[in-house]
Amino acid sequence: MRWILRILFGLVFGGTFIGFYVKNNLDFALGQKIIGFHVLGGVLIYLPLFLYHRWKGKSLKDYTLTPENIKRIKERSEVTSKRGKKNKSL
Repeated sequence: MRWILRILFGLVFGGTFIGFYVKNNLDFALGQKIIGFHVLGGVLIYLPLFLYHRWKGKSLKDYTLTPENIKRIKERSEVTSKRGKKNKSL
C-alpha cells in the first residue's frame, strides 16, 4: 500500500506541475484542465486511500471526546500537576 500511495502522490504532484508548465508556456485552457484533473484525482483517489492506510487498525473511540475519555484526561492532568508540585518543593 505504501508504494501505491507514493506512486499516486508522484503522479498527482508531477501532473500538477506539468499543468502549470503547459498553462504558462503552451496553452492556458489545456493547462487549467490538466491541473484540475490532477487535483480532482488527488482528492477523489489519493486522499481516501491515504486516510484508509493511516487509520487502518486504529479505534475511532480513542480519538473522540466521550465522558470516560474526559474523565481520564482530568485524572492524568491532576497526577501531572501533583508531580510538578512535589518536584518544585524539593
